[in-house]
Amino acid sequence: MTDIAIRVEHLSKRYRIGRQEQPAYRTLRETLAEALLAPVRRVRGALNSSHPGRPGDNYIWALRDVSFEVRRGEVVGIIGRNGAGKTTLLKILSRITEPTEGYAEIYGRVGSLLEVGTGFHPELTGRENIYLSGAILGMKKAEIDRKFDEIVAFAEIEQFLDTPVKRYSSGMYVRLAFAVAAHLEPEILLVDEVLAVGDAAFQRKCLGKMGDVAREGRTVLFVSHNMAALSRLCRYGVVLENGRSAFNGNIDDAIGYYGSSIEDSNQLRPLRDRNDRDGDGSLRFTNVVFRTSRGATNTLFTGEDIAILVDYEATPPRPLRYVSVSIPFYNYLGQPIFMCWTRLAGQDFEQLPPRGRIVAEIPKLPLREGKYHINLWCEVNGGLADWVKEAAIVNVCEGDFFGTGATPPLGHGLVMVEHRFTYEDL
Repeated sequence: MTDIAIRVEHLSKRYRIGRQEQPAYRTLRETLAEALLAPVRRVRGALNSSHPGRPGDNYIWALRDVSFEVRRGEVVGIIGRNGAGKTTLLKILSRITEPTEGYAEIYGRVGSLLEVGTGFHPELTGRENIYLSGAILGMKKAEIDRKFDEIVAFAEIEQFLDTPVKRYSSGMYVRLAFAVAAHLEPEILLVDEVLAVGDAAFQRKCLGKMGDVAREGRTVLFVSHNMAALSRLCRYGVVLENGRSAFNGNIDDAIGYYGSSIEDSNQLRPLRDRNDRDGDGSLRFTNVVFRTSRGATNTLFTGEDIAILVDYEATPPRPLRYVSVSIPFYNYLGQPIFMCWTRLAGQDFEQLPPRGRIVAEIPKLPLREGKYHINLWCEVNGGLADWVKEAAIVNVCEGDFFGTGATPPLGHGLVMVEHRFTYEDL
């Protein structure tokens, strides 16, 4: 038996913009029969790149000439910005969509957890969908019976087990979908960022289960923006940029490459022009600058006083009521370090003019040397107005935080805090 679990060769996917392509419909019977009879599945490109299309058609390449191999038992992180092609790649490997060019060979049963709504029949109950998912994976009823109680306990949906899943909340749906995908023992598990839908406790449980799956020697492809989770679970990483494979290698090197690419791309994309943001648009952040006694800069020193200047505009122009602004800091792994938030400081704005600048002041920057990014978040009158992830990158250099010239040894914490020692007789 080959040591390769997944082989991707020159995989590309092209979509037509503004026109719905005709799907190739398949019956459930055909899908089940193929899954049961074919331990090795090969997904081939259906459309050659020389296809002329129709006059006036516009196309976009979601994936372009991606190649890599995954060995059995490896846990591989798929890293990239929104729109880089990560989900498209998993959909091709899951046979939800076909490639335009190239092919993928998958050796083994595949369990996948992509966006909410994929994989379950909405009219069937949770119980029925567990057995349906197992049958699609090629499992016998006796095998599913052995895992059934464990799946239900993990998903924590006992009282809703015989309710159609179309009535589930997104959180309930994801809990059951992950429990099925992880416990029915697929040889290859594909997991997308959908875990972000769950609460913090559920995410920790899922990450723990994925660690168990990896230790059992099964193959995992994990798409996430959580660099800390990727670093902990994965050995290898594939970085996608604009649909192309930009880096394959050790996970820490892949994360480092991704961090550098974020910095480069953000320097080229002004905040005003960013369209990868959430919110109703009643307020839009238009610019962000870090200012110190040395002037505007993206290089900061530990221990110096800094200010973050955030420009905004209201759309349409009008006074803004009850404005709350948050600026969280993250390290290169995506771990939250600290947060500046008007609500924490008791300084939410009751009213702001249609256009202006919000200034957050941080005395004695506590960050150790390294690369960090900030998000920008704003709520207006109780509703999310704007949320920009990775809005800016800063480089922090070691400074004299304590005024003694001394710094803690490397590896001893991410931040510095004011402190002092005294002596007391016993």
